[in-house]
Amino acid sequence: MGRRGDGALREDYKMVEVVLSSPRGFCAGVVRAIDVVEECLQRFGPPVYVKHQIVHNPYVVAELEQKGAITVEEVDEVPDGSLVVFSAHGSPPEDFEKAAERNLRVIDAVCPLVTRVHNEAKKYHREGKKVLLVGHHGHQEVRGTMGQAPMTLINDSAPLSEQDVSADMDWPADSEIAVITQTTLSVGDTATAIGAIQERFPGAVVRNDICYATTNRQDAVTQMAGLVDVVLVIGAQNSSNCNRLREVAEANGTPAYLINGPDEINPDWLVGCQRAGITSGASTPEVLVEAVIDALDPEKVTFLEGAEEDITFTLPRELR
Repeated sequence: MGRRGDGALREDYKMVEVVLSSPRGFCAGVVRAIDVVEECLQRFGPPVYVKHQIVHNPYVVAELEQKGAITVEEVDEVPDGSLVVFSAHGSPPEDFEKAAERNLRVIDAVCPLVTRVHNEAKKYHREGKKVLLVGHHGHQEVRGTMGQAPMTLINDSAPLSEQDVSADMDWPADSEIAVITQTTLSVGDTATAIGAIQERFPGAVVRNDICYATTNRQDAVTQMAGLVDVVLVIGAQNSSNCNRLREVAEANGTPAYLINGPDEINPDWLVGCQRAGITSGASTPEVLVEAVIDALDPEKVTFLEGAEEDITFTLPRELR
């Protein structure tokens, strides 16, 4: 199957209805991070260096780079004396130390909800507790959090059992344990992981730090999955919250696919489907959702009602 010249998919099938999940798309932390880069570009002029993708979406990153942002992966790549924005996912203390050594001006665009996790980690460590972080190995947020204090990562890439936890930590059951989590995890898988930790350490203090946006979008996809034949999650492959949305849909028995935009739609996915559900991750702009709907060219678009989100975050002190 190919595409018609107007951008819609060919008509050897017909999509009757698109069901749009709500809420979807940008969260408050992503809006703030993008605003930080744009404000820096406007106020100080390009180039503005950004350490790591400001948010995990190539469309957003490319738009900012067209305006003069330069994305780098290491502080050492930023020229001495330059302005650098640290990404929404959070950065370890050594990045700030390197920046000081290079006389860089740092604007930290970390999501305030991630900062809260950092503060919890430091607090529990000061109290003498062993800190466990439930998260995905190698994710930028996990790297930033693990730099805040000594802690042990419980990799949430697969359901955990008490035996898995016991194998990782040869500590007495009455050890003082504090559990924190990455903000963009699967709600269900995280509950399973925390349950396994609590079986091993019954007295553990647990902070479930999954953010409001992640929770709301997963709840909305759970509601939508039973109403459609297929779910398309619009977002980047390296976005944790987008991957979790796909997994949630699949866990509810509906085939689901993660795509950046309409060019990644495989028409074979849609054969026999009359109703497609669409959602998007917290770092996905609505323009990509609209492009996918245009490509599907449905007879009808239905909007589901979900949790209302009215959370906003102020800009960093340096930009107020």
